[in-house]
Amino acid sequence: MGLFSKKSEDRATLDSGLSKTKENFFQKLTKSILGKSSVDDDVLDNLEETLISSDVGVDTTLKVIDHLQARIRRDKYISTSELNSILRAEIAQLLRQPDNNFPPTFDAPLPHTPYVILVVGVNGVGKTTTIAKLAYRYNQAGRSVVLGAADTFRAAAVEQLCLWADRVGVPIVQQGMGADPASVAFDTLQSALAHHADIVIIDTAGRLHNKVGLMNELTKIRRVMQKLVPDAPHEVLLVLDASTGQNAIEQARQFTSATDVNALALTKLDGTAKGGVIIGISDQFHVPVRYIGLGEKMTDLQLFDPDQFVDSLFEN
Repeated sequence: MGLFSKKSEDRATLDSGLSKTKENFFQKLTKSILGKSSVDDDVLDNLEETLISSDVGVDTTLKVIDHLQARIRRDKYISTSELNSILRAEIAQLLRQPDNNFPPTFDAPLPHTPYVILVVGVNGVGKTTTIAKLAYRYNQAGRSVVLGAADTFRAAAVEQLCLWADRVGVPIVQQGMGADPASVAFDTLQSALAHHADIVIIDTAGRLHNKVGLMNELTKIRRVMQKLVPDAPHEVLLVLDASTGQNAIEQARQFTSATDVNALALTKLDGTAKGGVIIGISDQFHVPVRYIGLGEKMTDLQLFDPDQFVDSLFEN
């Protein structure tokens, strides 16, 4: 398959995956400007309600409304027909974050070898399947991948990741339930170095009921890995379930305060109308959305492109 056909396939998946969010957003947006020719206080009030109910979040919504009010004061008049293009530009700006030297594609040259990804997130958000899909996408791009099963708090987590590693066809390092997560991470990195692996992806337990314990555990994992690779991990990837809306924002708040998260993955976008949560999370935490999950297939995990996301959201 050629480059352009692959891009076309990814865009089709994106359009399909965002269909519920798009329908929800545009129905509310159309209602907010019904019968109006210009953007006035009533339209802004309705738009504020639309954005909040689309899970963009209160703080981010108020920022957008403030910018629109400033635009009205400057231009004196904004037609409702202009609102789409103005909103489009505002949302694109909110989504653009520093890329922190991430590889721009799955087959791009890596800034570090091995490139170490530490994955965090609560149970049930799609963390394990996201790891499997990441391993698959990198493996398909010609990268050698090693997984580490450091979520040793649950036996099912280790077993599930081992099953996925077998399906994807990548090696996994595991010590079973109850093992020291830092020890698993160390052994995983040691194995990756010995076999000259390109990508290391390490799963961790996400127990938000004990934030101090979580922080200590992740700090220990980081410290142990840095004995082998001084700047590891290169990505601390927080996986969030987009369908939980504002709960995803709360999880982002908890995890970003517990550890140095520098990348986000939003899963289950295809099954929800709450995709607007991406906008609020990206704006509030200044952490780039790195991956989005748009379906069950292995190829339905995509690298997030803010401009493509906005184009898809606003296209009729």
